[in-house]
Formats: sequence, C-alpha cells, structure tokens
Amino acid sequence: MSEEVNRQRRNFLGSAAASFAVAELALMSTAHAGSSPVPRKFEPIRQIRAGELDVGYYETGPVDGTPVLLLHGYPYDVHSYAEVAPLLAARGCRVIVPHLRGHGSTRFLDSANPRSAQQAAVALDQIALLDALGIDRAVMVGYDWGARTACIIAALWPERCLGLLSVNGYIMTNLPGNKLPLPAKAEHGWWYQYYFATERGRLGLEANRRDIARILWKTNSPKWNFDEATFERTAASFDNPDYVTIVIHNYRWRLSLAPGFPQYEAYEKRLATLPVITVPTITMDGDSDGVVPATDGKSYAAKFSGPRSHQIVNAGHNVPQEAPQAFADAVWVLASTRR
Repeated sequence: MSEEVNRQRRNFLGSAAASFAVAELALMSTAHAGSSPVPRKFEPIRQIRAGELDVGYYETGPVDGTPVLLLHGYPYDVHSYAEVAPLLAARGCRVIVPHLRGHGSTRFLDSANPRSAQQAAVALDQIALLDALGIDRAVMVGYDWGARTACIIAALWPERCLGLLSVNGYIMTNLPGNKLPLPAKAEHGWWYQYYFATERGRLGLEANRRDIARILWKTNSPKWNFDEATFERTAASFDNPDYVTIVIHNYRWRLSLAPGFPQYEAYEKRLATLPVITVPTITMDGDSDGVVPATDGKSYAAKFSGPRSHQIVNAGHNVPQEAPQAFADAVWVLASTRR
C-alpha cells in the first residue's frame, strides 16, 4: 500500500473518529441538559479472552490511532472515563477502557483460578489484554488501583509503555512499608481498608457494597456533586460475582493479612525494590483529594528518570471523572509526542 493511500486512510479514520466522538459528546450534553439527566453509558462493552480472564472493555477511536489504556480504581469503574474517552478519540487516539478483574463484565475463565488481587496480578491482566488486542505499546493511564497498575507496567515493562499518567504519583505497594503507621489523618482516610481486614468488613461489603461505595465517593471527593444516576451507572459494575473476593484480597494483601500467590512471586520481588520508571511521565493530584492530599510531587521525583511534569487540578480523588478536560489534555501531551 502506498504512503499516499496510508495517509488518506489515516485522515479518513481520524475524521471518522472525530465525528463519532463529537456525536458522543453531543449525546452526553443532551442527556445532562434536561431536568432528569441520564448519564451516557459506555456501549457496546466488548469481550475478549486475555490471560486468565474474559475481559469486558470499551473501545473508541481509530484502530490505527495511538493506543491509550485507561485504568479505573476502587470503588469506581470504566465510567470514570466517560467524558475523557471521546475527547481522546476525537484527537485520533485508540482508547481502551477495561473493567478490572472483579468488576463489570470481566470474568475468570476458570472457576478454579485463585481470585488474587495483588498488584502483580492486576498488572499482568493488562499485559495480557494488550497482547490479545495486538497492541505493542500504549500510553498507560490510571488513578487509584489504575495508577498503581499503570506504574507497575511502566516499571516492569517499559517497552510496552509509550508514556505514563499517574494520579498521586509513584504508587507501588511495599509490603514491609505498609506495616508502618501513617499520620493519623491519613489513617482516618483509610478506614475501609482496616474494616475489610475483618470478617465483619467482608460481610459488610457483601451486604452494603453500594452504600460503602457511595460514602467513599463523597469522602474521597468532597467537592464533587455527582447525582444518583451517575453513581448507579458505576454501581452496576459491583454486581460482578467476584467483586467482594477481589476487593477483600486486594486490601488484605496490601496489609500482609492475606498471602500472595506463587505465580506472582517473581514479579512482587522485583516490585519490592521500588524500581525506577524511565518512560515519559505526567503525575497529577486533585486539589481536594480526600484520600491522598495534593503535593508538589518532589517527594518521589527520584523514582522517575525520564521526562516528568507534575500537575494539580481542580478535582478530588476520581480525577478523570471530575476534571475530564484537564485530564484528557494531559493524556494527549503524552500521546501526541509519539504520533
């Protein structure tokens, strides 16, 4: 195929993606314009076998665009990126937004597989997803669980990473370090992690998953005035049959109250050294984050050896959903340098 044909194809696909994304944004604007706003859902959710999972994911943008992997946190889902995804697609990015294990339509292929949620397991899920989609390299983007996962991929598999956007900076679980107490204010913000360490907490999450999530949304992002329809759009993802098991293992493992699994041990040993990230990076904080207070990003600067900038935006903990334009602009800085 000639270079001219390739150029025309790229222009066509880019224009098509832009038109589609504009239509998506128009639908969202229409939905929010009425007296009873109905938040737009990601549809269709596709399914693909990747590693030990049948992954549910949303995709938008041209197939030959710069790949961007958007990773959500807890207690959230893919709709944290409901406005970010079309903004990036309009700029020609191929946007992939997967449900993490235990969320939405993502399912384990084998009922006998351990329901691990330690950090290496969640990161390996994304490597398997990229392989299944035939994507060699992507911009890795995330907040909360997603930021940790994105940081791990950037650290262990830099050859798969075009760039990194990590909310709250360098996030890597250090099990010995996690045994030490935090300042009292930070410990207060982590109440749910200690609650989940108990059997009462596991039963509470099973019975009250929506109520717990709603409380966390409000305390994590005290200035975010989300409506009930927006919350319920995400809360449907908590009905996944593995949700409670995955969430409980994640937090208990972090506190060394639940064991990891042998197949991930080699990766965890590498992560325990807190490896330096070499890829181009943007770190970001929300100025009203109720979990991790905003900083100037200097405390973890030594963990990044490549180009890095730090931003503070007007948002709480769920930065992409609270400040989608600023977030998409930051992702685009990383994606556009590779076009």
